[in-house]
Amino acid sequence: MTARAAGRPEPLEEPLAIATLRALAAPRRLVPILVMTVTLLVAQARSGGSASLAVGVALCASFTLLAPVSWRAIAADRPTLLRVLAYAALGAIVVFGIGGVIPRWLRLGPSFLTVPANLVSSLALYWVGGWGLGRDIDLEVRLVAQRERAERLEREAERAQLLALRAHLDPHFLFNTLNAIAEWCRVDGAVAEEAVLRLASMLRAILAGVRAEWWPLEQELALVRTLFELFRLRDPTRFTVVMELDPDAAPLPVPPLVLLLLAENAMKHGPGAGHEGEVRLVIRRVPGALRITLSNPGAYAGPRAGSDGLPTVQRRLALAYDERARLSIRGEDDRTRVDLELPEVTS
Repeated sequence: MTARAAGRPEPLEEPLAIATLRALAAPRRLVPILVMTVTLLVAQARSGGSASLAVGVALCASFTLLAPVSWRAIAADRPTLLRVLAYAALGAIVVFGIGGVIPRWLRLGPSFLTVPANLVSSLALYWVGGWGLGRDIDLEVRLVAQRERAERLEREAERAQLLALRAHLDPHFLFNTLNAIAEWCRVDGAVAEEAVLRLASMLRAILAGVRAEWWPLEQELALVRTLFELFRLRDPTRFTVVMELDPDAAPLPVPPLVLLLLAENAMKHGPGAGHEGEVRLVIRRVPGALRITLSNPGAYAGPRAGSDGLPTVQRRLALAYDERARLSIRGEDDRTRVDLELPEVTS
């Protein structure tokens, strides 16, 4: 997967003829086309020899290549009567020109595809084949466009939902921090000022993350460190933080605020719930992936009814990595451990 930078221009639209030929090369279309073409060319060669085979190749090419392109160019967008008649007239000119005029001009004898009765059948093949293949390609194009639009809408809906979750972190955490700042204003102005600055820095970074699809891991870690520091300001003796970070992992792109939500959850149910001990964050870069382990004091009590934090992280990871990311949570004695593996992407 490639993390697309914001503002990158969309690729130029492919010309209609090239796009049609590319679609015809898909195995589900190419195999039936080859079966029909080979059958007709064998019959043509047996009936008229090698010279007539060239005429047969030209006719088959008109059925399978020119007809779908001409249908999509002339009548696919707005199949009015005039456009359909124009498509039909072009088919008649092509088929009777290749199968009628050219053999006479080259003084070729009658062959399977050029006798009058079969020439009419060849015209029907052009009309129906071009319409059927062209319509099938157009339906596929519309289906792909609708799927892409649905995915974009899904991502936008997810982004809107995450906006609230990113902005609030945990309301209790924000309220408690603001209450602590109010208390510090009376007894320790320097600590209160430091807390306000760090909280403001965090909120600015969160607003930036809302507008980004990806950002470097180092930006995510800066937010996580600020979160730890804010908790430490409230109770500096309750917990310690140990971070083991692979320097090669710092520039790797990750979905914004996913790790922050996990860290906030660990602090909320660990030190924030009164559990003392070590909060450990380990990040390693391995071939093709980024492995993250986050553990906190406090026994794991299992999924909480009505909780939307971790389910939201799982949905965000599924959208960002096409369900290739892995997230697991388990208890280890009196601790809770989160393991996250993110496929490596390129920026």
